[in-house]
Amino acid sequence: MAAAGAGAAELGFAEAAPAWRLRSEQFPSKVGGRPAWLGEAGLPGPAELACALCGRPLAFVLQLYAPLPGRADAFHRALFLFCCRAPPCCAGLRVFRNQLPRKNDFYSYEPPSEAPPPETGESVRLQLNSGAHLCRVCGCLGPKTCSRCHKAHYCSKEHQSLDWRLGHKQACTQSEFEIVIETEDEITPEVVETDESEITGSMGEAPEEELDSIAKHESREDKIFQKFKTKIALEPEQILRYGRGIAPIWISGENIPQEEDIPDCPCGAKRIFEFQVMPQLLNYLKADTLGRSVDWGVLAIFTCAESCRRSTGYTEEFVWKQDVTDTP
Repeated sequence: MAAAGAGAAELGFAEAAPAWRLRSEQFPSKVGGRPAWLGEAGLPGPAELACALCGRPLAFVLQLYAPLPGRADAFHRALFLFCCRAPPCCAGLRVFRNQLPRKNDFYSYEPPSEAPPPETGESVRLQLNSGAHLCRVCGCLGPKTCSRCHKAHYCSKEHQSLDWRLGHKQACTQSEFEIVIETEDEITPEVVETDESEITGSMGEAPEEELDSIAKHESREDKIFQKFKTKIALEPEQILRYGRGIAPIWISGENIPQEEDIPDCPCGAKRIFEFQVMPQLLNYLKADTLGRSVDWGVLAIFTCAESCRRSTGYTEEFVWKQDVTDTP
């Protein structure tokens, strides 16, 4: 990911990708599945990955590869977002940052290969040259298909049930997508100019009560929500917006954080905005996996302005959740 310029944003979109591209050694940005951890030292433990509100384990949501140009100690840098999956809570959120120099104990100094590794298929052949599929359990003809993923085949309901209990349930429900980054086009929406005399003429005879009602309708809340909709209208499928140090776009005039609402990093530096998760991401998160009540308008992630490296492990950063409010 390139460094965003002043006022510019980079947009993230979810796209299907082969499994090998989502492994740690490829430095992926991705949604769903399991974390592809960056550094292998000092991983967050069960206590760090527990919901601060209900204490239940958090579910992995996404990770973003965001190195800092010019920073040797952050040549590799990634952010990992988790949320609570346990109803009725479904509200806890935590985000962690990890960074490494180019020369480190875990990865090659050279960039990863763009070619798929030789072992990308299943160790057991489950499809004949004729196209016929075989049962994942016994290897016999598998005319039945998993109704959820449509990729696993079985000879019988009994073997499908057995495979579900042995682990296919987790593999089937954990969909993964690569986050592909594109620079937001600098396109200014057309502004329709209205003749002020027309407004004056049409409202000149309006009663005072009606004028008050119109003024209330054109509220700050409406303007912020309309600005949000206009901003994303050109790329409605965006699931995140990245721009370290720029201003986020809010979906509501309610619950916008002030400077004092964003805690400083333990190193003493201020935290600055880095990226926001858009409500469109919810389309890629299965409700039966993450809980029916998981919802947000905007998730804004703030990170240490100095991107400090206080240890070789993972540093917790700050998430601000803004919900969607009812608009007229």
